[in-house]
Amino acid sequence: MKNLTVEDARGRMLDGATRLGVEAAALPDAVGRVLAQDVVADRCQPPFDASAMDGWAIRRADYGVVEAFAVVGESAAGRAYPKAVQAGQAVRIFTGAPVPAGADLVVIQEEAIRDGDRVSFAAGESPKANIRPAGGDFRSGDRLLEAGVRIDPWRLSLAAAAGLAVLPVARRPKVAILATGDELVPPGGAPAPDQIFESGSFSLAALIEAWGGQAIKLAPAADSVDAIAAAVADAAVDLVVTIGGASVGDYDLVKPAMTRLGLDLRVQTIAVRPGKPTWFGFIEGGRRVLGLPGNPASALVCAELFLRPLLAALSGADPVLPFGVARLSAPLPGNGPREHWMRAARSIDNEGRVTVAPFPDQDSSLVGVFARADALVMRPAGAPPAAAGDLVTTLPLARA
Repeated sequence: MKNLTVEDARGRMLDGATRLGVEAAALPDAVGRVLAQDVVADRCQPPFDASAMDGWAIRRADYGVVEAFAVVGESAAGRAYPKAVQAGQAVRIFTGAPVPAGADLVVIQEEAIRDGDRVSFAAGESPKANIRPAGGDFRSGDRLLEAGVRIDPWRLSLAAAAGLAVLPVARRPKVAILATGDELVPPGGAPAPDQIFESGSFSLAALIEAWGGQAIKLAPAADSVDAIAAAVADAAVDLVVTIGGASVGDYDLVKPAMTRLGLDLRVQTIAVRPGKPTWFGFIEGGRRVLGLPGNPASALVCAELFLRPLLAALSGADPVLPFGVARLSAPLPGNGPREHWMRAARSIDNEGRVTVAPFPDQDSSLVGVFARADALVMRPAGAPPAAAGDLVTTLPLARA
């Protein structure tokens, strides 16, 4: 359980992590949720041949043959012309309106000359039909959305077009966040000279919500085993995320507190930089617990590497992280014995290639560096020096 690779540690955290349950969400509330069942169309879209333009619906066989067509009616969106178009007849039609039976051509209005109840066209080359066929978007029985996709505004529109007002979605994982440490003061408080403002729980709560979870902040516990255990004991959640108290010092009391709650430790330490003290296990009630280091950069890097895929799995989504590649814009020295995830900024070079520049100072306490970063760059354990232009593995960070 000690000094596991990042991949092995993530595998242990994901072992047995599956969708927690299914619930119904009305369309306005479904954005960001993970679809729990396939969405299958039960009708065609459009359900009829529809006009793609404003113009005149006629029989193609009459185009260029009939000199002046008799105007017999109108077809508008939601108000179809009820009869079949006969030889020599024309129906005024508007975009999206049903094409009347018998008609197979819509002549655009710019090419028409109307004179009372007659209309004529300057016949030229065979015109486009300007008709959207029934089922041109999707047909009855088509699978529109697959279970496991996250609903975004575009997928929401597709579900609405299929007539669905409610979608079956995965239950959002409930995640308790506990920041520990007597040195921490809530923002807006009055810190003593030897205290700092607590920041980790705010960023983690925002990330959890963005990743499909429901964040529940517990009151920061004092540095005592009793206080930490009491803060977690009655939390009705699926996952507990602790910040701080994860190392081996005299005041690192989180694991002893979790031991009182039946801790079954699965990951003790990880060969990663930053974030070696990160740990994972189970406590009473089958609740998962992820212990993150107290330094902000360590906590956020490990949240990206471990918390993000874990929440995806518990939501029934694909837990694979969206790794990419980019070219270094500057050389890097060789790496040490731990896999190193460096905060970095991406850009596009003159040749249109994605480049990435790790920040010079990677100290794990620096929140300001993370605020400027939009990617993490991975350096494998024991990697040799890298030159500018070399390809490296990256993990993009979602930035507004």
